[in-house]
Amino acid sequence: MEFRDIALVAAFVLGYALVSRRLQSTLITGPIVFVGFGLLVGSGGLGIIDIGMNEGAVRTLAEATLVLLLFTDAIRIDLGRLRRQTELPSRLLGIGLPLTVVAGTAAAIVVLPDLGLWEAALLAAILSPTDAALGQAVVSNPRVPIRVRQALNVESGLNDGIMLPVITLLLAVAAAGMDLEAPGFWTEFAAKQIGFGIMAGAVGGYFGGRLIREFAGRNWMDGAFRQLATLAVGVGSFALAEAMGGNGFVAAFIAGLAFGAAARDFCAGVYDFAEDQGQLLALLTFLFFGVALAGPALDDLTWRIALYAALSLTVVRMLPVAISLIGSRLKLPTVAYLGWFGPRGLASILFGLFILEEAELAVADDLFTVVIWTVLGSIALHGISALWLSERYATWFAAHGRDSMEEAVSVEEMPTR
Repeated sequence: MEFRDIALVAAFVLGYALVSRRLQSTLITGPIVFVGFGLLVGSGGLGIIDIGMNEGAVRTLAEATLVLLLFTDAIRIDLGRLRRQTELPSRLLGIGLPLTVVAGTAAAIVVLPDLGLWEAALLAAILSPTDAALGQAVVSNPRVPIRVRQALNVESGLNDGIMLPVITLLLAVAAAGMDLEAPGFWTEFAAKQIGFGIMAGAVGGYFGGRLIREFAGRNWMDGAFRQLATLAVGVGSFALAEAMGGNGFVAAFIAGLAFGAAARDFCAGVYDFAEDQGQLLALLTFLFFGVALAGPALDDLTWRIALYAALSLTVVRMLPVAISLIGSRLKLPTVAYLGWFGPRGLASILFGLFILEEAELAVADDLFTVVIWTVLGSIALHGISALWLSERYATWFAAHGRDSMEEAVSVEEMPTR
């Protein structure tokens, strides 16, 4: 990037910040604005900014955003509290998420015949994590029952970390055509990539959390440095896993879970950072997504890609969610609300970048084009519908809600991203 590009981006961020509160009451979300601006000034539009995702600064931004996303998402979820209110999240994650991958794989095999089984499964896995931040009103509207909001919030916070090891394995299989009958390879691969990642994250997150809890409890730590120290735990766990030959992103997620378990009382600073600087990193990633990725892909849309993107955002998501909620006694509008609001955003973008890094994957460009168009569709459709549908659903609940309904069950609220 040149200095004029940086100046233009900075001016745009300032301009958006000046009207950000005003825009919160409209159908226009931050991701829509930043992706739209990226498309306008990138190679797909006016061509003012010409960068690629292979540029060092952009790649570093993407990786830093993913580490922060995984770490802070995991910290937000209080596992102790979750165990006491686990029914809906466990249904969405334990039944809905695997079925979404299966449905997405089947749809890809039918709609995208050039893909093999493992490439189709990889695509489905990348597009299975949800990003509640694309439609913040969905999880923050106080008129929506807290149990419903909490289910979507927890699902979004955990499914990216859950899917990361699966994506890592599927990428290896799809890229190299590994022999599934070679258990020695898979044992070594899982031990290095996933095992070392879990080990580094668990050790770094737990002991880092205990140290911060101990010294902060003695009033030896300044508030700002307590926040920085927490972020250092996530970054350090990522780096430790990479140095060991493991997957640093797995480590970042596990470190967040371990830190939250060890020092839950000292996580508030991380929430503040994630809401401020973390949101800036996320929006900048959306901007560069528009400039460097979505813009060049505008000419690559085919009817097959459009059909798969539409299926991924509707049937592939909504049917598994409906199946997972059988027996939950939730009303049909609630099932539809939970099914529709499974937006695909940052996690899918950043996981999709793994495809581009894999030189041996012959269909890498085709897969990533599908990811790009699915995310673009989600940013537009889920962003525009978030405020309107959350209000419509809240109005329905206000008119028909009863204390005896499952939706009305009270749960403890966790922080949102």
